[in-house]
Amino acid sequence: MATPRERVLRVLGGMRPDAVPWFGDLDYWATALIGRGMKPPDFKESGAYIDWHRNLGVGFYLQGYFPFRMIFDGCRVEERREGPDRIRRIATPRGELCERWRWMPESFAEAPVDRLLKTASDLPAYIWLHRHLRYEPEYAFAERRLAQVGETGIVLAYLPKSPLMQMVALDAGICAVVAMKADAPAAFEDALAVVDESHGRAAAIALASPAEALMIPENLSSEVVGPALYEAHMRLYHKTWTARIRAAGKRSFIHLDGTLRGLLGRVASAGFEVVEAMTPSPVGDLGVSGWAAFDPSGKVVFWGGLPGVYFTDLVPDAEFERHVKAVLAVMRREPRYVLGVADQVPPDGLEVRVRRVGDLVEEFGRY
Repeated sequence: MATPRERVLRVLGGMRPDAVPWFGDLDYWATALIGRGMKPPDFKESGAYIDWHRNLGVGFYLQGYFPFRMIFDGCRVEERREGPDRIRRIATPRGELCERWRWMPESFAEAPVDRLLKTASDLPAYIWLHRHLRYEPEYAFAERRLAQVGETGIVLAYLPKSPLMQMVALDAGICAVVAMKADAPAAFEDALAVVDESHGRAAAIALASPAEALMIPENLSSEVVGPALYEAHMRLYHKTWTARIRAAGKRSFIHLDGTLRGLLGRVASAGFEVVEAMTPSPVGDLGVSGWAAFDPSGKVVFWGGLPGVYFTDLVPDAEFERHVKAVLAVMRREPRYVLGVADQVPPDGLEVRVRRVGDLVEEFGRY
């Protein structure tokens, strides 16, 4: 039986392995296990984390790792905790920015209460901040992972998000982005241009990292960012960096974990080798059998297929088995698919379900 690494490298190379590769993002599940005291605090950084994947029969690839550190020059940054809240205040010569994120123990996650960028009046400070950001390499973790992972998978690191998705997903939210674009279009475009230059400096550092694959972690969903915003503000960033990733001899990934129809064809034509965390119906808006039609080239690898909720007891065992078999029936037709979690095994995930996927791959996932 081939290893997870052998299988995925053959698919990424356009060749057929013995069976469909099975890779899962277990980070969120691990966070919950650590929070419940069931795993040690340093679990996710340790070799034991890779052993856990190996013992569960899951290929390893994702770790949320940016191989650079960000340094704030010429401004005052204050970070503090206030109960469940994480507060960051950044004072620049052009104004002050403040964000508040709240930890929710029930879900082992945090969510924004106040975003860093709220209205167009914050754009001068935001522009100043990004003009003066510095980045330095931080490669030690990637080097350590290369030694840990072995045949269990591949080592992947992140580039920065595109400037638009930095705002949409993290710094402002879609409502504020749309308002700023309407209220102050020139300042909004200036901000995107400055962030693009800033992120380009960070991306160049990521490109030189020891990671074998690089992802632009966009967290895209077609009902939030549609074709118009994509073409106006994202395609160029994607085409630029996929070309540079390819020239560096690495694999390019994009994280598209929401609704697919509006954007799948567009990101598939932007140069990415892999579209990752793809969520199919009945949770998403497009069945696995419909994915290939959005890439006439036949070259893009589609990675996903198993919605996170299917790893919980909210979905009956019979439906879980039916869905995994149906997805494998599509994926084993041609070697352009990787079976993956869309997008993470959740905190209430069941170990028996994770293990079962590997068994089903061996039985029903052979080409």
